[in-house]
Amino acid sequence: MTITTAPFPIDIGSYKPLSLDPTNPTLTDEQRETLKANIQLCRDTIIFFTATGAARGVGGHTGGPYDTVPEVMILDAFFRGAAEKFVPIFFDEAGHRVATQYLMAAIAGELPVERLVNYRAANSHLPGHPELGFTPGVKFSSGRLGHMWPYINGVAMANPDKLVFCLGSDGSQQEGNDAEAARMAVAQNLNVKLIIDDNDVTIAGHPSDYLKGYDLNKTLTGHGLTVLEGDGEDLDSLYQRICQAATTEGPIAVINKRKMSVGIEGLEGSTHGHDVIPLKLAIEYLDAKGRTEAVNYLKDIEKPKQSYTFMGVSDKMGSNRNVFGESVVSVLKGMSEEERKNHLFVDSDLEGSCGFKQIHDAFPERFVSGGIMERGNFSAAAGFGMEAGKQGIFATFSAFLEMCISEITMARLNNSNVLCHFSHAGIDDMADNTCHFGINNMFADNGLDDGYETRLYFPADANQMKACVEAVFTQTGMRFIFSTRSKVPILLDSNGNEFFGEGYKFTPGKDEVIREGTAGYIVSFGDALYRSLDAVERLKQQGIDVGLINKPTLNVIDEDMLQKVGSAPFVLVVEAFNRRTGLGSRFGSWLLERGLTPKFGYLATHQEGCGGLWEQFPHQGIDPEGIMSKVKELAS
Repeated sequence: MTITTAPFPIDIGSYKPLSLDPTNPTLTDEQRETLKANIQLCRDTIIFFTATGAARGVGGHTGGPYDTVPEVMILDAFFRGAAEKFVPIFFDEAGHRVATQYLMAAIAGELPVERLVNYRAANSHLPGHPELGFTPGVKFSSGRLGHMWPYINGVAMANPDKLVFCLGSDGSQQEGNDAEAARMAVAQNLNVKLIIDDNDVTIAGHPSDYLKGYDLNKTLTGHGLTVLEGDGEDLDSLYQRICQAATTEGPIAVINKRKMSVGIEGLEGSTHGHDVIPLKLAIEYLDAKGRTEAVNYLKDIEKPKQSYTFMGVSDKMGSNRNVFGESVVSVLKGMSEEERKNHLFVDSDLEGSCGFKQIHDAFPERFVSGGIMERGNFSAAAGFGMEAGKQGIFATFSAFLEMCISEITMARLNNSNVLCHFSHAGIDDMADNTCHFGINNMFADNGLDDGYETRLYFPADANQMKACVEAVFTQTGMRFIFSTRSKVPILLDSNGNEFFGEGYKFTPGKDEVIREGTAGYIVSFGDALYRSLDAVERLKQQGIDVGLINKPTLNVIDEDMLQKVGSAPFVLVVEAFNRRTGLGSRFGSWLLERGLTPKFGYLATHQEGCGGLWEQFPHQGIDPEGIMSKVKELAS
């Protein structure tokens, strides 16, 4: 895409650098007014440039960085006033609040402010989570939610004479690794200061509703921290409490109560404030603040579209992650109420993203809103499924599968029946970028050959997802179904009919011939399959008769199909998984073990992401053009 370099419509040069001394906990009138002006400027700016993500369709997060501006302004003043006393980095364990990092980098002159309007766009180096070395001015990589506190404990140990601040949230504090970090910080008396935004909002709801008993103050006090709680919008109180934390030895948590997206009409207090602000609300907010140039800029943004026309698929698109939920509801409706009691659904605050909302709405009595606690939630589902005839059903993002490996092993050792839906697999539509890539999903199959059965399934389109759910829902053992964040088109056969349409039955463990070929075969799955099909159709037009195999069961060898493709001149595995750990990393061994020696190659995700949406595929060389180029190399 074209990176915008037009003049930035908000003058961040009006930011007034301020130096504050934490040993003086009282603001002068001038200091207070300067802080207020900086807070308003930065909040307006965050609203504006995150809304460019809404206008372009790449999404983003507005509420978190908007809310925490007051504490960031105070920390910035501390860093300017006595940099030698602090590790001057705005560490943040809620990585989706990346707008904070980009704005402060621009204010510091390390990132051209004009680039902020390319927030989360492809090739802009402004992804949805901060990545060290990728974006000018960004000083740390946050990874996923709740990973920073344990990390900065080590930073504090490396800098014993300095204070380390970490911006936190009531959502990220639900993660179990924060409990471990709290115990270490207290035991080692580390000068770690948590500045926690407690707005009682996460993606799926309000912790006070779905996580009864969860109280940040009591939790952190119980770990041994000193806790200073107050109103995050009371500037004098906020400043006094942060000063007290900075001048008191040891780990301290400053908890700031406020509504999500405070002061934004139509968004305040809403769970929708967690995500990017709707364009309409952003325009109304900025218009009320007199930011006319910013309003006009937003109105003029054109949403980029994927202009490529794929061959071999229909115009109809399906969201596999939502079809999962719809298909499960259909299966459950065919059961008696007593039979449904043998199934328990455990969500990890992502029900709207993983197809679980449909299940929650239809059968709330079988649903547990587990909060942001993936490891514990998976194990709870596995424990429910320990008894024969029962199964736990669990869902979260594929990137978080890596966090549950030990729990998966425990479930296998206990012969648990668990059906898992890991959405957002691969890289497609992943503006959050590298830390949210779901590319190491083969790790789920980490048992021994004689262990409890584990199956990994990755349906290619909405029709196959429905058939897959219906076929494997009542299986025993561990089953993992993967889906993409992106919608995918419906695959067609060579006659133009839906390949997985009426009459199709999913057979676990069996590969499928999508197109026959004599020159060699591409083996693919998931959202890489329709891109591979497009390449196959175009190559056939060019006289290269390549075939295509769908491998929807990723970790089971279909001996007949392996013999078929292994007897061809070449085999090319195409996938969005990690080149080091994906299907391609083991497929060649399967061939050699059977004495099959075609030319072999595999294309997969292998480098840092580029942000954006569909642009991730050509960036990794696994788009049709990249596939065709590799086929021609193998066929030559």
